[in-house]
Amino acid sequence: MIRTLGVTINQELKMDFPLEELRNNTFEWYWVDFDEPTVEEELLLDTFFHFHPLAIEDCLMRLQRPKLDYYDDYQFLVAHKLNEETFEAEEVNVFVSEKFVVTFHKSPVPEFDIVRSRINDQPKYWKSGAIFVTYQAIDKIVDSYFPMVYNIEDHLNTIEDELNYQSNTKSMRYVFDLRSDLLHIRRTILPMRDLLYRILNSERFTLIKSERAYFADIHDHLIKLTEMVESNRELTADMRDSHMSMNASRMNGIMMTLTIISSIFIPLTFIAGVYGMNFENMPELHWYYSYFIILAIMLIIAISMLVWFKYKGWFDLFKP
Repeated sequence: MIRTLGVTINQELKMDFPLEELRNNTFEWYWVDFDEPTVEEELLLDTFFHFHPLAIEDCLMRLQRPKLDYYDDYQFLVAHKLNEETFEAEEVNVFVSEKFVVTFHKSPVPEFDIVRSRINDQPKYWKSGAIFVTYQAIDKIVDSYFPMVYNIEDHLNTIEDELNYQSNTKSMRYVFDLRSDLLHIRRTILPMRDLLYRILNSERFTLIKSERAYFADIHDHLIKLTEMVESNRELTADMRDSHMSMNASRMNGIMMTLTIISSIFIPLTFIAGVYGMNFENMPELHWYYSYFIILAIMLIIAISMLVWFKYKGWFDLFKP
């Protein structure tokens, strides 16, 4: 589907007009949006707009890294939108000059509907031109990152407050999933931040002072998003390390318990083994009180070892 929007020389807004009207040169600026185009509509990038073959190739081939290319009378941008469910990057291509904006995307971009509605509802934007439309489009794409990051941050804060590191393995698996989502977001935000930095510092991408302030605001948002993602990734790393440390401590406690039990029963097992051989020349076997004496000796040994372990501080390891 191809959607059109333009402001005529007489400062009238027209929407959803046929592409052929653009040949009349009656528009001060216009925006053509290729929204999930068909194969026939894709051909218009060449047959109607005559864009550079390399730029058209970038539109048709997935997935290009966010970038800025310069051509004779227009610039070509590749931006990335994030899928809200999979956190995978979805490519949005933008051809922009002082007179037009042509956007091309093979997946839905509801943020563009917001931009179209805003331009339709507020005539003050009609004089802003194609560069301002480009700012609005990129700004809405970047703004769509925030709810995803905030949602992950809220989940992490909830898990951190409720997590029992010793037993809640299921929650830790969820933390690892959130960490993976943060990695996907990071892979999109960092190249987008570099793209905005290049736009701001480009001599060929002509921006007046007021326009530069708008794009600088998007760059600031991306810096904030980067910091939030890094902070949340550090939080997941801390939670992971704490989980591993607690598990290691718990395992050490188990091993210490088994060690104490084994240490106590080694001499007891030795005594039981000696008197379990039943040789004829073992006089203790024929004593009337020998069974009770051996049990008493074994009890004394066990108690003595427990006292010794307590004296050495082994039981302190079990304290919380």
